[in-house]
Amino acid sequence: MTTSTTPWSYVIAFLVLIILIVLSGAVLLLSKPDPVLITIHPPQPTATPQPTAAPAPITVYVTGAVAKPDQLVQLPHGSRVSDALAAAGGLTTNANRALVNMAAIVRDGDQVHAPFTGDEAIVMDLPTPPGGSLVYVNTAAQAELETLPGIGPATARRIIEYRELVGTFDKLEDLDKVSGIGSATLEALKDLLAFD
Repeated sequence: MTTSTTPWSYVIAFLVLIILIVLSGAVLLLSKPDPVLITIHPPQPTATPQPTAAPAPITVYVTGAVAKPDQLVQLPHGSRVSDALAAAGGLTTNANRALVNMAAIVRDGDQVHAPFTGDEAIVMDLPTPPGGSLVYVNTAAQAELETLPGIGPATARRIIEYRELVGTFDKLEDLDKVSGIGSATLEALKDLLAFD
């Protein structure tokens, strides 16, 4: 004799299955961990230095014992006497090399004279001797800045850092913004600096 399963047994099995699913979902919801709060701290914005205009080229007058004398040559800002002489074809064999400071920085409007052997006196009479006597604060290297009264290695470094971060100096009073330079130092520097 066969026993037949009643449709009620399917219904009960189905209900038990549903109850198990609901209970499992409830357990899952109750046992889920607390949400983790993630805070993102972006870095603080840093000041971007404003771009500074590239210095204009300079023009110098080259005379004396060079291959192409008595001419105006155009050079990049910050060029040296050696660059001016090279632009004029280089020194001739009869140039008095001992009287030429090849490392001196030339400025716009300078005359660069390469003396001939025996021309020692002429060098001293030039209206603009090679290299000049002013320190160009916007292009001077640290060693050049340290030649100024009241400017030691630390202050020279601060001047260069200011130029790199903020920009060039337009006038003497702008140097007052550099730490370590006061009114007494500015007074001592007023006739020794150029701001080209």
